[in-house]
Amino acid sequence: MPLEMTPLRILRIYPETISDGYGIRYAIYFAGCAHRCPGCHNPQSHDPLQGTVLTDAWTERICAEIRSNPLLDGITVSGGDPLLRPEAMERFLRQIKERTRQNIWCYTGYTLEECLADPARRACLRWIDTLVEGRYVAALRDPTLRFRGSSNQRLIDIAALHLFD
Repeated sequence: MPLEMTPLRILRIYPETISDGYGIRYAIYFAGCAHRCPGCHNPQSHDPLQGTVLTDAWTERICAEIRSNPLLDGITVSGGDPLLRPEAMERFLRQIKERTRQNIWCYTGYTLEECLADPARRACLRWIDTLVEGRYVAALRDPTLRFRGSSNQRLIDIAALHLFD
């Protein structure tokens, strides 16, 4: 089965974390990454066939968990690379945004420019509030940066770009 036809798979969920964006966040780590950056902190996430298949029932359970936690400041999707299979991810992002009304951060190795050039990845941006983008570059590693591993990576406020006005 071609990669774009395979269902999304979740490697791990952290119901409350302060490592993946501002505030207390519900973090979902997806399987699959085409970038395979040398020095990646999560190399076990590269295989798109690892983890557990994301079903509609599991999506509902995730939304219910998020809605039931008044402490949450938002949701983070990471991986792997959540934008590896953008058509499936766009559907998931839309569902969790519409059902939870939480802000969404997305970590991806694709740059903003690459996302804008690809119609399916661009569609995902509609549901993302903050994009943490760019491949990890070990030579640019900077442990003083918040929420990023290397200095080439950017935190982008998608709403401020007015892409969908």
